[in-house]
Amino acid sequence: MKNIIREGNPTLRARAKTLAFPLTDKQRELGKKLMEFLENSQDPKLAKKYQLRAGVGLAAPQVDQSIRMTAVLVPDENNQPIFKHILINPTIISESVRMAALAEGEGCLSVDRDVPGYVPRHQKITLRWYDLDGQRHLDKLRNYPAIVCQHEIDHLNGVLFFDHINQKDPFYQDDNLVLIG
Repeated sequence: MKNIIREGNPTLRARAKTLAFPLTDKQRELGKKLMEFLENSQDPKLAKKYQLRAGVGLAAPQVDQSIRMTAVLVPDENNQPIFKHILINPTIISESVRMAALAEGEGCLSVDRDVPGYVPRHQKITLRWYDLDGQRHLDKLRNYPAIVCQHEIDHLNGVLFFDHINQKDPFYQDDNLVLIG
């Protein structure tokens, strides 16, 4: 996973291809490696040893594979996973009207610069996705896990987090926006 591509690479702006089941062995292995990177990046000793930036999500396009696959590992305050899955062909099937943004803003393993501003996203989503075996799942997510999944799905659609920031007023907050964290 040393090969995380950076902004400017055209793969990050392309719409990723839908995967067909059964997945190939190579695709299954990629999913496992995406998750392994997240696990290692969240382990302070391994992150220091391998000089990894901590991540909660990593999409296949970020490693130059334009396919609809992403790994998500959202820990709680005790570093226990509250949402840990390899998502194949994830789709948001419903979303709240209420919006949320991380108070400290968002970052990305493919963006090496700080981009200040609020990134408005839906506070709640219903997410349909498939696992590596092709089993269908439906999850209702809110707040931080919902924000992380929306960020990762954006990668599958060629969108980067800073595309959502209000260019004229990066910290604009209307009455519909809840700040998280």
